[in-house]
Amino acid sequence: MAQISMTNNINHDINSNDINNNDVNSLTKLLDLEHIEEDTFQGVSSMEDRQKVFGGQVASQALVAASRTVEKRSVHSLHAYFIHPGDMKTPLLYKVERVRDGKSFTTRRVVAMQHGRAIFIMSASFQRHEEGYEHQTPLPSDIPAPEELEPFIVEGMPLAKAKDGQMMCPIEVRYVNSSPREQGKNCEPKVQAWIRATGTLPDEPVLHICMFTYASDLTVLDTAIRALPMLDYEINFQTASLDHALWFHHPLKMDDWIFLDQISHSASNARGLAWGTAWARSGELVASVAQEVLIRPLKDNQ
Repeated sequence: MAQISMTNNINHDINSNDINNNDVNSLTKLLDLEHIEEDTFQGVSSMEDRQKVFGGQVASQALVAASRTVEKRSVHSLHAYFIHPGDMKTPLLYKVERVRDGKSFTTRRVVAMQHGRAIFIMSASFQRHEEGYEHQTPLPSDIPAPEELEPFIVEGMPLAKAKDGQMMCPIEVRYVNSSPREQGKNCEPKVQAWIRATGTLPDEPVLHICMFTYASDLTVLDTAIRALPMLDYEINFQTASLDHALWFHHPLKMDDWIFLDQISHSASNARGLAWGTAWARSGELVASVAQEVLIRPLKDNQ
């Protein structure tokens, strides 16, 4: 895979027809935004069979945009709101506001625009490296290794393979606790999974973090609805991401296995909230995630 710089602009034209999101190289291209003018960047969507832009794509592209305005500091948290559904056929414009450049912390605000209106806003905080006290919750010891589990991709579909045996999905998901689409009153609102990129990535720390941001939106919905008594996953309710938050504790490598443990403590008022904790396979806790999603029952299946 050709290396790209996630912190400096590359002058090239990104064509959505070249990005089908079927491998990790395509996802890397998706995250390599075009520089339009100072603190303004443009991204495209992959050619997928979706009605709206995947929330993880917008969040990860927004983080790329913010990162390109920051030097020698790493993102430690982001908080985002999804305002309108994104149009798959229209480029996304990311406008970065330099809120603060302090001695230790840097703050950026990013607005994603389509058709002249904001569809997504995000605040991200960056920090220079500092030594300090540490503690962490340990990686659960009773989980199977990823090699012992069947591979899945988004929405629980079987993972396709190319003729040469290479994976043909940018993010591989291996679920620990049965099918992600099992739901009902007897199901615990918990989803455990191993995730990783399906190819070797360049040694670009921002790329790994942004790709994890993309992947962190893949399994939250399943967690939030798992205990709810839906009759049909596809037609009986409307879903959408409402907000998303991430905290990064240690550097992470998305081309190695990361264990994601998610649980939903509440669903009410047509919303569900899920929390997640992510560990590297080595046992180091690398990130935490929280997301609230819309879960709106539909009347008469309309």
